[in-house]
Amino acid sequence: MKTGLVTFFHIHHYGAVLQACATQRAVEQLGSSCEIFNYYVNQNNDLFRPAGGLSSAAANAHTALHYSAMRERYQRFEDFASRNLMITERRYESLRELESAPDCDVYLSGSDQIWNPKIFPDGRFDPVFFSRFTAGRKIAYAPSFGIPRIPDGMEEELHRYLDDFSHLSAREARGQAILREVGGREAPVVLDPTLLLRQEDWAALSAEPKQPSGYILCYCISAPGPLEPYIRRLQEETGLPVVQLCGLRQKVHPKAVCVFSAGPAEFLGLFRHAAYVCTNSFHGTVFSVQFQKPFFTAVSPAELAAPEQSRIFSLLDRLGLADRIIGKGDSAGLSDPVDWSAATGRLEAERRNSLAYLRAALMNEPIPTPEKAESGSDLPELVGRADCTGCTACASVCPKDAISMEPDREGFAYPLVDLEKCIHCGRCTAVCPPLHPPKSCPLPAVFAAWNRDDVIRKDSTSGGVFSLIAADALESGGVVFGAALDDRQRLRHIACFSPEDLRYLRGAKYVQSDLRGVYREIRELLKSRPVLFSGTPCQVDGLYHFLGHRPENLTTCDVVCQGVPSPGVWADMVRSIESHRRRSLQTVRFRNKVAGWKNSHFTLLYKDGSADSAPLFQTEWGRAFGRALFLRPCCHRCAYTSLSRTGDFTLGDFWGLRPDELSDQQEKGVSLLIVNTAHASHIFDRLPLGRQPFSPERAVAGNPRLASPIAQPGDRAAFFAAYALQPFDQVRQKFLRLPSLPVRIAARALSPEAKAKIKAKLK
Repeated sequence: MKTGLVTFFHIHHYGAVLQACATQRAVEQLGSSCEIFNYYVNQNNDLFRPAGGLSSAAANAHTALHYSAMRERYQRFEDFASRNLMITERRYESLRELESAPDCDVYLSGSDQIWNPKIFPDGRFDPVFFSRFTAGRKIAYAPSFGIPRIPDGMEEELHRYLDDFSHLSAREARGQAILREVGGREAPVVLDPTLLLRQEDWAALSAEPKQPSGYILCYCISAPGPLEPYIRRLQEETGLPVVQLCGLRQKVHPKAVCVFSAGPAEFLGLFRHAAYVCTNSFHGTVFSVQFQKPFFTAVSPAELAAPEQSRIFSLLDRLGLADRIIGKGDSAGLSDPVDWSAATGRLEAERRNSLAYLRAALMNEPIPTPEKAESGSDLPELVGRADCTGCTACASVCPKDAISMEPDREGFAYPLVDLEKCIHCGRCTAVCPPLHPPKSCPLPAVFAAWNRDDVIRKDSTSGGVFSLIAADALESGGVVFGAALDDRQRLRHIACFSPEDLRYLRGAKYVQSDLRGVYREIRELLKSRPVLFSGTPCQVDGLYHFLGHRPENLTTCDVVCQGVPSPGVWADMVRSIESHRRRSLQTVRFRNKVAGWKNSHFTLLYKDGSADSAPLFQTEWGRAFGRALFLRPCCHRCAYTSLSRTGDFTLGDFWGLRPDELSDQQEKGVSLLIVNTAHASHIFDRLPLGRQPFSPERAVAGNPRLASPIAQPGDRAAFFAAYALQPFDQVRQKFLRLPSLPVRIAARALSPEAKAKIKAKLK
């Protein structure tokens, strides 16, 4: 039997060459000969780049400086390919030329991003990698699309290509979803080919490095970012030398020994003899696993925001090693060991499944049912960390108190299940809001509104409307729940039974509040009196799921939420402020209207009667909040950022008013008030407030979080990686300090367009 393989192999990239080698060997081990079509496409291995601006000039200067090593690297790639890859003698440069290629029994579209249209010069699929040059039988092993969705107008083309395949598979979960959505085909997720071979196979192909065994190997294909504190601390604590395998040209550590000459065999050898590995490369991660090295992996901000679309997350989650990805709340500690025994068992199961698929594809047999790897856990399957809002519904509903809310390394609370107490009743998963997404609702009624009591309005963040709704609830004999800072500046939901207590609930608080025990307290109170609950949309939804229905005597207000900052980071900020000021805080006003509604101040009030106050976005906390630096992960994929609201009312600031709109009210603050339900409409009709109706579109225009979540900033992972390892004052100095005065002046003077151009140049 003869198999023809179409894949990337020509480019001098470690992953491309090694995956081609692994695919070929795996096919041969399954009883078929395998030859790679020598198809050249958009792959330039020249040492020097064509002239094209400052970046290419800098790269060429660096190459010239290390020319001998770079030339040696080039030759080592060529030698490795000639020794280990079976490649057709003829070189093909087009689909038409391949039509005359010798026939094969089966044509295999191999791994790597061969189905990513964006990497080809014309931005289209290359039909060669779908074997469109032949009428023979076609199969696919672990191809990747490399993009979250297929570009508009290309779905039908892809569908036609996929129809030709007798067997399809994908390298990551997102590719599997695309095959289902576009091709209408169910396909398994299989291992990258480099994981089909075993450690001893790769050891036989490796070359001994010049460096003595036992070093910290750093392999970065982009800026190290979050890896920097890990590299530094590992070196400080172990005393081991840092060896940098140079995909990236800049040094990742001042004392790093840079290796520019490594070919694929040397690449393998460096991983084989390392003591630790720090990498942001997928194949760097793969070979850390293959050679069982303690490793830390960094992923891109896009992958952290959408882990289900990440090949690194996909792999490590299946192996039970997702905690080796840094910059997350559940990242492993610097000295935490890797459970290689469990990981090896999972890898072996995945390898058997992947080889079983490949064997069936080659032999044109049905795909066997995959065996399930032992999970080693009998925990309830609550929603993943990326979507958990921390609402506490699961912990509150548990009849055995088997679930507690515990802070992670980012300072956010997540459910922790005690298996000794858990009776597997399923109530926790039944009430978990992200497992039961909210339904869409009709467009609501939108108003600009304000409290006519100027004293209350001044004490509020915007127009003081919440106080009117709360007062109405109290007059009916009800109880009001909202977020308030305690005497240690921790934000907790509390119950207010009198109008005087409402002052604790007024004003925005830019921290996630603690809801432990609150849902149960509300359930008991609802048996005898009305309750008003105010919180973020996810907290409101959590309450409804916990209760299992919408009681007639419950009224809810959700807020227009940008996202909730970390309570852990806030606690460290409070300690740092008190330490530097040498005074204890009495309370904090996150948005004080001392200078007017549109120039809110961040005000610190101390127990000795003194105060510090500055415009919010000129303070460390305000700037970090504005940048969304340390929001809960789910905030960047929030399911509640729409006009389909969970609460009876929605409250926020009515941003975007023109100067001629409510001009006599704007200085005092104007609330955005959205009436979402008939229950809310009934209450609204009796509220003594100033109001003016607006269209829903105007609400969205001034409050973008009514339409979409806020994007995750590029340095979030770097912040939390440093936060996990360094004293907070060092982290604060690096990430939260204000820019220098000249930078601040320039920022005010430059237009948004000019700023965008400068950022693009600096990337």
